Amino acid sequence: MKRKKLQKTNAIRLLEKENIDYKIHEYKWNEISEAKKIANDVGISQEKIYKTLVSVGDKTGVLVTCIPSSSELDLKALAKVSGNKKVEMLPMKNLEKTTGYIRGGCSPIGMKKLFPTYISSTAESMESVVVSAGRRGLQIEVNPDELLAVTNANYAIITI
Repeated sequence: MKRKKLQKTNAIRLLEKENIDYKIHEYKWNEISEAKKIANDVGISQEKIYKTLVSVGDKTGVLVTCIPSSSELDLKALAKVSGNKKVEMLPMKNLEKTTGYIRGGCSPIGMKKLFPTYISSTAESMESVVVSAGRRGLQIEVNPDELLAVTNANYAIITI
């Protein structure tokens, strides 16, 4: 049986344009896909899987964060590190219009605009992290320093 060709996402195209090495992980997505299931489906450690969250600061506007899938975003810590007094999660209904991505397929790479981005400092010591490739059921494994570079991000302590 012939395998269908991978349809490239904005995230994949941007990594290729910047000559950044990456590895693709595909899995069958459903509404309750979670990191543990994804890790089992693709054969990687759950600790490598990072989720992308989008929030809004009262001074800076849209903020993007990548944190371990098992962690919770600390909005107060994010506000402090991003120069805001208050940060709230972006309403889900605004996600696609703001980023170009939908829930379950939101990648920190290749959004409509380059928003201020913060990656959990836990990624600093890792060889690679896995983030959404910009489509449900598709993940990208990449070196965290290269993820930092391509998203113009900063490492920060932003989890509870």
